[in-house]
Amino acid sequence: MQHDNVLILDFGSQYTQLIARRVRELNIYSEIKPYNHLPEDLDQYKAVILSGSPVSVRNEDALHPDLSGIRGKKPLLAVCYGAQYLAHFGGGNVAPSNTREYGRANLSTIANGNVLFQGIDEGSQVWMSHSDTIKELPTGAIRLASTHDVENAAFMIKGEDTYGIQFHPEVYHSKDGKRLLENFLVRVAKIEQDWTPAHFVEETVEELREKIASEKVVLGLSGGVDSTVAAVLLNKAIGNQLHCIFVNNGLLRKNEFQNVLKQYEGMGLNVKGVDASARFLEALKGIEDPEKKRKAIGNAFIEVFDDEAHKIEDAKWLAQGTIYPDVIESVSATGGPSATIKSHHNVGGLPDFMKLKVVEPLRSLFKDEVRRVGASMGLHPELLGRHPFPGPGLGIRILGDITAEKVRMLQEVDHIFVQGLKDWGLYDKVWQAGAMLLPVQSVGVMGDERTYEKCVALRAVESTDGMTADWVNLPYEFLQKVSNEIINKVKGVNRVVYDISSKPPATIEWE
Repeated sequence: MQHDNVLILDFGSQYTQLIARRVRELNIYSEIKPYNHLPEDLDQYKAVILSGSPVSVRNEDALHPDLSGIRGKKPLLAVCYGAQYLAHFGGGNVAPSNTREYGRANLSTIANGNVLFQGIDEGSQVWMSHSDTIKELPTGAIRLASTHDVENAAFMIKGEDTYGIQFHPEVYHSKDGKRLLENFLVRVAKIEQDWTPAHFVEETVEELREKIASEKVVLGLSGGVDSTVAAVLLNKAIGNQLHCIFVNNGLLRKNEFQNVLKQYEGMGLNVKGVDASARFLEALKGIEDPEKKRKAIGNAFIEVFDDEAHKIEDAKWLAQGTIYPDVIESVSATGGPSATIKSHHNVGGLPDFMKLKVVEPLRSLFKDEVRRVGASMGLHPELLGRHPFPGPGLGIRILGDITAEKVRMLQEVDHIFVQGLKDWGLYDKVWQAGAMLLPVQSVGVMGDERTYEKCVALRAVESTDGMTADWVNLPYEFLQKVSNEIINKVKGVNRVVYDISSKPPATIEWE
């Protein structure tokens, strides 16, 4: 089934991924491409959205997209930098803002009857984030909306389905942002809202059957949502051609190896458990640098899989549960100006010696989309609601070098914290939670004796896709009880702290 597709041109905005998510929430498929690498075939797209950018259109290094195949030929919505680009290089005038245009604003006037603002009333809150402003509209433009400080908050070009807005409809702070996007995509561009989880499953299963044919696939299961949904998708497509392997890297949560294997019983998956914990700990011996730890874990992971794949006669594919945020944070997802934040163990391809082709059925999905796809296939809500857990496991939650004793210590701390969240009915109110073992020791007193032991940091965040996250304001009574239990029961820990940093500027993990 061919879906209507939306092209999002990325100019390096921190919000570009949010545009894609909002579009998909409308059951419309969207793709992000760099502004300077347009697809050769533009016919496949029914509408185009230009993102914001940290760059100014007034600078010499302004980013110039080739809009010759888009302007006046396809519905175009230009957001922030995109709108300023249309103005600055289209006969208008863009100048530095006299007032700081960042944060909440309200639409003070809206052009009556314009389709873009259908169902949106004056006073609607929008989110601004720019240092330039459009002083004069481009040639042929009509003003559609203003705010108290921004006269030209929205405009359209006469004779074209071209719209420009200086605010960001994709962020939650723009209260009617989703409605505006729906107006543009459904009412202006006439796009059908038919990209649903059920359709994704149907189409992906068909694509997997065509791609893999009768060949065998090896899949690394982690027990998490991503790899499980990937496994169920592949199982629907190719059945017993799929060979799942769950590797104990020695960095899992307490009792996780046994619990995860039990979890997959009865799901119809062909799963083999491999205990390679000693191999991983040896590979990590003496390594303190976070990136080197990730690489060592990734390399060991690949070696174990290479060994196991050789035991499966004629295995041709390695399947992974890679999702969109993994790709975005490892490299620029668009080839554009984004910076690498951290490497992910399952992103970046395989070494030449491993003669397996890679299949990643979830690579284009955000975490919340993966859960919706899993739900559409009937996966248990408890499994789908499980917190994300990093591929390198506790290896990136133990700051500094890794030893078996440190792993044991953190496993106990983590177990007390996570089980406490479940017991207090807080687990499902948190997107991700875990504990970090810090490379510091502090003075304490136990039984009238001086101690000099480890400090652990507890971390709990709320998020939708991991791209941004806020710390969770857990009850003081809960934190007090958990802290006491950790210090009393986990030998080697005498201090517990709680991390109240949001992402950005911090990341969810400490390494």
